Amino acid sequence: MVWTLVVPLKPLSQAKSRLAGGTGHAPRPALALAFALDTVAAALACPAVGGVVVVTDDPLAGAELGALGARVLPEPTGPGGLNGALAHGARTVRAQCPRSAVATLNADLPALRPVELGRVLDSAGEFPRAFLADAAGIGTTLLAAAPGMELAPAFEGRSRARHRASGAHEIELTGVDSVRQDVDTESDLRAALDLGLGPRTAAAAADLLTRGPGRTD
Repeated sequence: MVWTLVVPLKPLSQAKSRLAGGTGHAPRPALALAFALDTVAAALACPAVGGVVVVTDDPLAGAELGALGARVLPEPTGPGGLNGALAHGARTVRAQCPRSAVATLNADLPALRPVELGRVLDSAGEFPRAFLADAAGIGTTLLAAAPGMELAPAFEGRSRARHRASGAHEIELTGVDSVRQDVDTESDLRAALDLGLGPRTAAAAADLLTRGPGRTD
């Protein structure tokens, strides 16, 4: 099964607010963009992925992600937030290819490894809808819908419980830590470093990662 991934990205100026207190000379927008670029580059390198659609209104991010090979869609107008953006991306994919397998993927997976993403997608293909919990066990980093199935995203907050309650199968593979490790805090970023950061994030976070935890000098 070949998948189209929908990746949401809020405007860079609003992204990663929880990193603000400990990033030293690494601006949050630069880190958020680096996360997204490494995530999308790794996704496009996965043989199970036929394409990536990024939903964003940020012009810089859209241009750079488009240059990598992603298709960029503006966010839908009106209320809806993250789940509305994901549903819009999935509808757009299905409008062009009604039998497409669609999955969402967080934009903040800077240690993402194509082979691990492929394992998760292969597992997801065995079920009508499936999801992967994040490293904290509270949220979700990937939600997949097989051909003909509605995506029905329920992200933000305790999305693991909501996706499970919606009937989606929870993927419980081991050895796919890079697909689980999203980054919201400095601690998350250091955990991603242990897995092996993508090149853009490693460059953007060099100042932070050479300091001791919690230092700002």
